[in-house]
Amino acid sequence: MSDATYWAEYGWLDGTVEPGVLLEARDGLWQRVRAGVAEPPPGARVLVGLTLPGLANAHSHAFHRALRGTVQVGSGTFWTWREVMYRVASRLTPDSYFALARAVYAEMALAGVTCVGEFHYLHHAPGGSRYADPNAMGEALIAAAQEAGIRVTLLDTAYLSSGLGPDGRGEPLSPAQSRFGDGDAQAWASRVSALRPGGSHARVGAAIHSVRAVPARELGTVAAWARERGAPLHVHLSEQVAENEDCLRAHGLTPTGLLAEHGVLGPGTTAVHATHLTEEDIRALGGSGTGVCMCPTTERDLADGIGPAPQLRAAGSPLSLGSDSHAVIDLLEEARAMELDERLRSRTRGHWTAAQLLRAASERGHAALGWPEAGRLEAGSLADLTTVALDSVRTAGPAPRLAAEAVVFAGTSADVRHTVVAGRPVVWEGRHLSVAEPARELAETIGKWGR
Repeated sequence: MSDATYWAEYGWLDGTVEPGVLLEARDGLWQRVRAGVAEPPPGARVLVGLTLPGLANAHSHAFHRALRGTVQVGSGTFWTWREVMYRVASRLTPDSYFALARAVYAEMALAGVTCVGEFHYLHHAPGGSRYADPNAMGEALIAAAQEAGIRVTLLDTAYLSSGLGPDGRGEPLSPAQSRFGDGDAQAWASRVSALRPGGSHARVGAAIHSVRAVPARELGTVAAWARERGAPLHVHLSEQVAENEDCLRAHGLTPTGLLAEHGVLGPGTTAVHATHLTEEDIRALGGSGTGVCMCPTTERDLADGIGPAPQLRAAGSPLSLGSDSHAVIDLLEEARAMELDERLRSRTRGHWTAAQLLRAASERGHAALGWPEAGRLEAGSLADLTTVALDSVRTAGPAPRLAAEAVVFAGTSADVRHTVVAGRPVVWEGRHLSVAEPARELAETIGKWGR
């Protein structure tokens, strides 16, 4: 890694917009960050706009990007959307998944994302047979992130059953789900233990797809695997009312209660969605320090509902953000949607400041993905950043001291000008430097098999 120096017109440092910020990188880390530098020194790369820590997309299903547009036709629910998703999943190979994911991750880099949490459950060949390399699909995602220039936490997901069943022991996977399953949690653990990240840009974590997809007797095995390695553990939680009802019938507990009973909750765990919770669920999540990843654009796209984000924060749950199904890939939109959706529900304003929303989109997301050394513009942190224009038709006008508010409440991914990872430019002047034409790659890749 080479040394690099950047001078930011404005930088977001510990929640405050500062003018003239000098950032010096060495070996992929910020060595010095200094505000109040009036002019860029010779040789420094100039960042015009508001420079933020790199953004973290804490919840992604890369192949769902192929559904954009298609699933917006007509009406339906999460369950009808899921059938379309299964059809897309049935067509992917390691090679085509690499091609799609490379373009999707390039789209993320263009949106200022420097790290993604890939909630990965598409493990095996059609019919459930194993590839010669049982981790070929996960390795394709790791390689795709490397070529797109961003960091990835591969959240290898246990997906063992199609539903809870009346006794909670789990129902067999359907043919459409056969590619997802490993048989039992111990077989899942054996496979994922053989997965090697293959580069400093990648880390491996664990995921429980949901209480629908992992029977209660198997939950502890997945949680123990993550704890023993200090790896992040994620889980879809109470995304649907039907999941809660089925869990109550089978176990007499909500999904949160079931996870608590089996030792899944805790500071190393992130619950994704957490849309339909009881007050007791909220106390259990917050009291255990379990994080929550909100995915507002997907939750509204699928008509799932609005999660109790303010109550979760008040209870003690750190909040992060994800684009999930990629109805859009725009962490600024996810951030403001968390605030604006709550305004609609509560009919009051000001639940989060711009600084709090930016922390959810950066520092909190990185922590949830097992990168606690990222998400801040300070010495010793990973040298990742994104710069957002302040002179677009969306962001122009407010005083510099309100730049963060302008970016969060009006900016979009189209306003991202630069993205830097490990001190190296990945996106410069709005152009991806290694993936020449991400839009063309998306169109060609999805056109071959995804429509």
